[in-house]
Amino acid sequence: MIHDLCIIMLTAGITSLLFKLFKQPVVLGYIVAGMMAGPYLLGKSWISDTESVDTWGEIGVLFLLFAMGLEFSFKKLLRNGSSAVIAAMVIVVGMMSVGYLVGQLLGWSNMTSLFLGGMLCMSSTTIVFKAIEDMGLSKHHFVDVVFGILVIEDLFAVVLMVLLTSIAVKRSFEGTEMLMQIGKLLVYLILCFVLGIMIIPTFLKKFRKYLNDETLTILSIGLCLGMVMLATGAGFSAALGSFVMGSILAETLEAERIEHLVKPIKDVFGAIFFVSVGMMIDPSMLLKYWLPILILTLVIIVGQITFGTVGTLVSGRSLRVSLQTGFSLVQIGEFAFIIANLGQQLNVTQDFLYPIIVAVSVITTFLTPYIMKLAIPTLHFIENHSSDGMKMWLENYSKNRNTTVQTTSNIRAFFKDSIVSILIYSILTAFVYFVYFTYIHEHVVGAPLFTNYPVVGQVVAAAIVLGCSSPFILNIGTRHNSKLKGLRIWESSATNKAGIAAMMLLRLLICIAFISYAIASIFTFKTGALIGISVIVLFSILVSRNVKRRSSILERTFKDNLSARETSAEQKSVIKKKTVNSLLNYDIHISEFVVSADSSFCGKKLKSLHIRNVSGASIVSIQRGGVHIFIPGGDESLYPGDKIIAAGSDEQIDRLQKMLDKSLVDKDGDIAHQSSVSLENLLVTSADDIHGKTVSTCKIREKAQCIIMGIDREGKYFMNPDAQMEIKVGDTLILAGETARLKSFVDSYNNG
Repeated sequence: MIHDLCIIMLTAGITSLLFKLFKQPVVLGYIVAGMMAGPYLLGKSWISDTESVDTWGEIGVLFLLFAMGLEFSFKKLLRNGSSAVIAAMVIVVGMMSVGYLVGQLLGWSNMTSLFLGGMLCMSSTTIVFKAIEDMGLSKHHFVDVVFGILVIEDLFAVVLMVLLTSIAVKRSFEGTEMLMQIGKLLVYLILCFVLGIMIIPTFLKKFRKYLNDETLTILSIGLCLGMVMLATGAGFSAALGSFVMGSILAETLEAERIEHLVKPIKDVFGAIFFVSVGMMIDPSMLLKYWLPILILTLVIIVGQITFGTVGTLVSGRSLRVSLQTGFSLVQIGEFAFIIANLGQQLNVTQDFLYPIIVAVSVITTFLTPYIMKLAIPTLHFIENHSSDGMKMWLENYSKNRNTTVQTTSNIRAFFKDSIVSILIYSILTAFVYFVYFTYIHEHVVGAPLFTNYPVVGQVVAAAIVLGCSSPFILNIGTRHNSKLKGLRIWESSATNKAGIAAMMLLRLLICIAFISYAIASIFTFKTGALIGISVIVLFSILVSRNVKRRSSILERTFKDNLSARETSAEQKSVIKKKTVNSLLNYDIHISEFVVSADSSFCGKKLKSLHIRNVSGASIVSIQRGGVHIFIPGGDESLYPGDKIIAAGSDEQIDRLQKMLDKSLVDKDGDIAHQSSVSLENLLVTSADDIHGKTVSTCKIREKAQCIIMGIDREGKYFMNPDAQMEIKVGDTLILAGETARLKSFVDSYNNG
């Protein structure tokens, strides 16, 4: 195992350095390293245990998706939800249809063609994430849209696998089973996200002072792997579990710190994953099936660009963002391997499909960074060859779709909020029931204390389950009802009154159903008595101040935890969220940069750096500690650690980043040597003008910009001497200061 790991890391390290040298994405270097270490290219594998490499590669996928979750939270997904869902659906439907048609044209079986369509409709989250990171595009407009689409596709992949399995086994479409799987996925996501947001941020805040880097790293990885176990136990992919935990931790105040700590681990295991992908490439297989591989590669590239661009345009994004999104999705991902393997296990696809898909995946992975670079030239080509009317229509369509004016009526907003509230709190109530009746109930009613009084045990059991679920039942029955006066829809029309009354009645019936289920599971009452008791219990819950207080605490905790990071960032940021959102309709956005201590910009005035002339970006503000310098003038200087807030287009922001990168001083040169600190000894003689003076009045600090670290007096050392200590003849002063300046001072003093 050590031998294999050594080979992998050495080949990956060397090839990545070469690819960096030629300014190519590192991920391509990892794949080349895998080809070199694999069994096909050189005739003999350098790796003795490929199964261990595959295991490390799977761990790499987990950390890559965990890091992606930290970057792209579910709150971002909800904010970009409509765009992501619309674009993802266009891509999935379009690519599945095209994939099936291509399979039929190649003469493949119906089932092979159907599985092929499923493989072609989902891009690779890990490849896109890595390519964007390597190319320095993470600050660009389109990134959030791309990640939103990839998340929707990954969630859809879970449902698609169930659908394909059902069709393959039963030779028929089981709509009910697919709906059940969608419902199961929805319940899992809501339950994990809501409970995670309520528990994890609170836990981290409580123990924040004990969370050093080591503890936080171990805890974060443990939480990630714990969610992976929950996901696989629920029948979902391990990758989904790691992404969900990343999205939960993304809402905490420790998110950026966790991201920084996990990055080295992600880089190591991510490299192993891409090496393992490269090891699967068999050049002879590429030659044997070159025509299908070529056709599918072209289908994926052209199809993803077309459907990705059109879907993103339809969702209301600009042509620029749409093209960048479409050109970023030109590959197939890990789920394609999983679906191909599923088809082999079910024995419904032809044997050649799996190696072909692997080859296509590797080729499209190679081409992804190069194709992404073609998005902007394509945009310029379209703009130069489009009519003024078409340009105006696209611009107006994007602005109208992204407008912040809400056209949804109050009654529709009321029903939407009510349905979401009922769904979330019903899931939480059902979860409480599941945990109680699965793991707790038998221990309560079977306790020795209640052996002679079984009714007492049943009453205690009912009190426990209803007490734990009462805050959620209260919210099912009353949530959003208090907003009726504010919405002013109750008096607006008789139709609205009827709709609101029906919604309130539905809420109460759901509450009664939950309470009745709990009571019926513990006691044996007739239907009439059961309903009557349930109504009495519900009324008690609705009027209970204690239940209302607990419900308010839970809801406030959830809201505070969910918005903690955003609130903290908003308070620290000089650019408010409203301003950032208002820029969505334009080719301009806000980015932040930190001036490194090694930057040659340090100590220089803005007017001498010509930032706007060179990059085109405008410096909106400079943050220095707790001080904000708004719209700084040309005479303002930059210092190490300054945070620059700049506004500009993607190209302008990129040029500013390159300026900052080029400004870094070479720490291996003479500057580092000249800037070092050293010690020098200075013997005090009777000819010196410092004897008889104190440490504070001898003026050595001012003359040489150094400090007196100690005094050697007749073999006795006085370290960090008091400022009032007198300097005597024969003392040896131990001075500390900048090397060149201190040496010059001592030499001149001795020679003087």
